[in-house]
Amino acid sequence: MSAVTAMISEDEMKAVGARPVPRDEGARLGFRLTLPAQILVLFISAFPLLMQLYISVTDWSPLSGLGWWNAWSLWNNLANYTDLAADPRFWSALKRTAIVMIICVPVEFLLGLALATLFADDFPGKRIFYSVLLMPMMVVPAVAGYMFFMLFQSGGPVNDILSALTGSPVTIAWLSDPTLALIAVMVADIWQWTPLMFLILLAGLVGVPEDQIKAATLLGANPWQRFVTIVLPKMKTIIIIALAIRVIENFKIFDTLYIMTGGGPGVATETISVYIYKLTTQDLIWGYVAAIALAILIVLSIVAVFAMKRMARAREVPA
Repeated sequence: MSAVTAMISEDEMKAVGARPVPRDEGARLGFRLTLPAQILVLFISAFPLLMQLYISVTDWSPLSGLGWWNAWSLWNNLANYTDLAADPRFWSALKRTAIVMIICVPVEFLLGLALATLFADDFPGKRIFYSVLLMPMMVVPAVAGYMFFMLFQSGGPVNDILSALTGSPVTIAWLSDPTLALIAVMVADIWQWTPLMFLILLAGLVGVPEDQIKAATLLGANPWQRFVTIVLPKMKTIIIIALAIRVIENFKIFDTLYIMTGGGPGVATETISVYIYKLTTQDLIWGYVAAIALAILIVLSIVAVFAMKRMARAREVPA
């Protein structure tokens, strides 16, 4: 309403006998019109969170014979959170998740940055290579997990390639070895999500001002100096966004890993998402699951806030 009023001058409105709508009245009208949508969005986001908090302080489960609204009768004096702090399996799963994240994210970033730097220039067949490079990102994670499950079988293509390279039969049981299984999962994650990192970094790279690079070239700066002093500072915000997205998403790794190993052998590749899934579907201790999920939500929220603060600082500091 206010937008329409702004397009018509007061004189024109007086000429047709219309009364101009004050800005405050237009703002109130806009608020009243959008209030139902705002309430719906608030309900969709707030209700699950409040329900999760409510369930996390009880011993409620689907087997308790009570509706979730009566879970208050199973109040456990925050025992789920004390159990969480003393749960060795939880901390082991969190440690494996951190290992996957610490290895995969930097590798994906470096590969993505190298590919983005390469694709910033024109070369023959660029469009074809660009399409091929983005294909792994389009694959459904569960399908990617099955692909790598087949690749890393004892008689699979990976061992066949190693046999051809070494000249002797190689029958490594990748997915049955605790260490090798986690490596196979990380290889699958790097293969699938490096293209996303490449795409984000390429978008930031093409936004670097050409005139500054040309000026540095005329002043005698070599490619490495131009990259460090001009390109990277200009891409600081994009880099933070890319790393934050991959850290959060990598922390939630599930589909590919579960298809490949199911968290095994034993619990050797059990990340926090797989652990939560098993507790939810097998043990059915939903109160404890809610406590774990809430703790993970807090951790990821801290990561997101830290990333936003870093982005704000990157915008304030002139590159």
